[in-house]
Amino acid sequence: MADQGLEGSIPVDLSKHPSGIVPTLQNIVSTVNLDCKLDLKAIALQARNAEYNPKRFAAVIMRIREPKTTALIFASGKMVCTGAKSEQQSKLAARKYARIIQKLGFPAKFKDFKIQNIVGSCDVKFPIRLEGLAYSHGAFSSYEPELFPGLIYRMKQPKIVLLIFVSGKIVLTGAKVREETYTAFENIYPVLTEFRKTQQWYGTHLDELQEGMSFTMPGLPKLLLHRCTTEVGACNCEYMEAGLEVVVAVRTGWAEVGSF
Repeated sequence: MADQGLEGSIPVDLSKHPSGIVPTLQNIVSTVNLDCKLDLKAIALQARNAEYNPKRFAAVIMRIREPKTTALIFASGKMVCTGAKSEQQSKLAARKYARIIQKLGFPAKFKDFKIQNIVGSCDVKFPIRLEGLAYSHGAFSSYEPELFPGLIYRMKQPKIVLLIFVSGKIVLTGAKVREETYTAFENIYPVLTEFRKTQQWYGTHLDELQEGMSFTMPGLPKLLLHRCTTEVGACNCEYMEAGLEVVVAVRTGWAEVGSF
């Protein structure tokens, strides 16, 4: 039996997901051909769950609650279904939309159903040095923090685009099957651990720290110590001007100020 870890409360098959993290599917985009011409105005007038504004967009926008999805229905008979959380839900939703069109009197069929895009996301639970990642993987990376806070990583194999944020949140898009999403994440995970952002610590003797005193440390602004509780093993310090909170961890006679 394969080793198993825990992702939340769900067992993770470590043979398939060595990182112990399974990306969650957030959106499935699929297409289908109803194989008949459609009168969009008639559909919008007869269906309660539809809207149609041809001046803004040349398709009927239809929604259903289960599975919670949205369909774009074009006069050519082509349909795009978005919002499903799994491939099965996407196909079920597309069939429901086709059935609605049939009930409105159109000879709709269900041809050429295809998953066009799968969007997944996950959290590696540690901060990432995006500047270093962009420098070392420049051929695949685009990082313009003034325009967008995430690093855009264009993986070649599988052909997946990843949005990587400093917080450790990852978005993966472009897959046609979910295995591509999983493979792309397992490929990038060792790279992310390589560029894991580590805290820098500056130490001072506990005897020197007293409530109400202010002090400075290399690389840190002036701090005011307003509470020190050795029982819980931590002190809260407050930057006097900006109100920036940092943590002072108390370890065996030393107080360490974390630079974040």
